[in-house]
Amino acid sequence: MKGLDLAEKYYAEYGRTMLSEYFSTYQDRIAVGLVGEGSECFGFDDELSRDHDWGPGFCLWLTAGDHEEIGADLQQRYDALPKRIEGFERRVEGPHAGKRTGVFEITDFYRRFIRYDHVPNSIAEWRSLPETYLATATNGRVFWDPLGEFTAFRDGLLSFYPEDVRLKKLAARCATAGQTGQYNYRRCIAREELVAAHCALSSFIEAVISIVYLLNKKYRPFYKWMHRGMKELPVLGADCHRLLTDLCADGSRPSAGGGGSVIKSESVPDPDEAAIGAHGGGIFARNERIVEEISALIVARLRKEGISDSAGYFLLDHAHAVQAKIQNDALRSLHVMME
Repeated sequence: MKGLDLAEKYYAEYGRTMLSEYFSTYQDRIAVGLVGEGSECFGFDDELSRDHDWGPGFCLWLTAGDHEEIGADLQQRYDALPKRIEGFERRVEGPHAGKRTGVFEITDFYRRFIRYDHVPNSIAEWRSLPETYLATATNGRVFWDPLGEFTAFRDGLLSFYPEDVRLKKLAARCATAGQTGQYNYRRCIAREELVAAHCALSSFIEAVISIVYLLNKKYRPFYKWMHRGMKELPVLGADCHRLLTDLCADGSRPSAGGGGSVIKSESVPDPDEAAIGAHGGGIFARNERIVEEISALIVARLRKEGISDSAGYFLLDHAHAVQAKIQNDALRSLHVMME
């Protein structure tokens, strides 16, 4: 059973009764669900996830006034709930986990992840928030929220970055992907700087994943789950998930794609195999081809959305075209690689 489903079942069997029996006056003011840190909140948990910080449990979110009045008592009642359901023991949160379940004041809960007690309301505030923390603050599932205050905050964050901020992030990530994957990777190989080449490829991968999330207007989870999470994204998700898997293969096993390339256009440049020196050919030439294939997919999408009209397939050129679409003068004037 997945952790989110287990949490909801645990609430339905024990938590709901606890609220109606001991907190009937407040029952229609308490939001319940599971949101925050942990693979189960993203729906990515598996059997390996169960060795730490996993098990039945849920969150109860209160307004500041209600938290002051009943927070401590509600936490005590929550702690006294049965310790086992469906054969699973109640979670024991490890020393590094912090508090992930139980009673929270609404704004304190969100402040843990975004530093603010309100939905960001300026470009500066939105730019200060890393995607990964926004992903953590908005994942999971809300089981019950009759008052609606927790959900209103959640919906404000889920409305995503203002468009100028999204465009600035897209421009910066396209610039990074072009510089690292399309340009410097081959130069590092030609110089036989293999560590630098791996660093370049890693930066390219992270930038591409971020681009895909930004194109889908979804927040990117932290590194452990960002590739897994892109698989279900409708815009470029499945294709880039497969191509990045191929890019990370060591050549000792068949390609994860199994069916050849997505791009079949003669317009996509082939890698300059002479430029990658003594280590040319083989896995490095393959990586060059995949980098260009991924870049072509991104360029096609940028053109389709009307946020780039640049020619060619070099992502750094498209980064400048995307940045030119930004309406805010101060944001548009920043260096293209700045977020």
